[in-house]
Amino acid sequence: MYKNILIPVVFETPEITQTAFDAAQALAAPDARLTLLHVIEAVPVYVAEYIPTDIVTSTREAVQARLDALALSLPGAATAIADGRAGPRATRWAEENGTDCIVIASHQPALSDILLGSVAQYVVRHAKCAVHVVR
Repeated sequence: MYKNILIPVVFETPEITQTAFDAAQALAAPDARLTLLHVIEAVPVYVAEYIPTDIVTSTREAVQARLDALALSLPGAATAIADGRAGPRATRWAEENGTDCIVIASHQPALSDILLGSVAQYVVRHAKCAVHVVR
């Protein structure tokens, strides 16, 4: 049983996210800390200068609201937002916060995943804690 579980969240796949929640609850110790993490990818500098600051702020607030709504379906869950590339940032967040298991959802692989890699694949290869991949 794990005491500090990280669940990276992608909003585009709610059915897979629920599967990750179910797995995390099954793997969690009774007093476990569960954290839902969404990583916001950085906007390239040449694009960022054309995006109004209020759009960036409102987008971050919308992400937080969606995370908070998801956390309601996972009793006792906390939420976090991080910036960067999803795979590296999730693994670094896990290490910085003493995570002992990452429960990550993975979609069905496509050819682009084989050539470029996926977030779940990155996490599996680089995390310093246990990783549980669900589909």
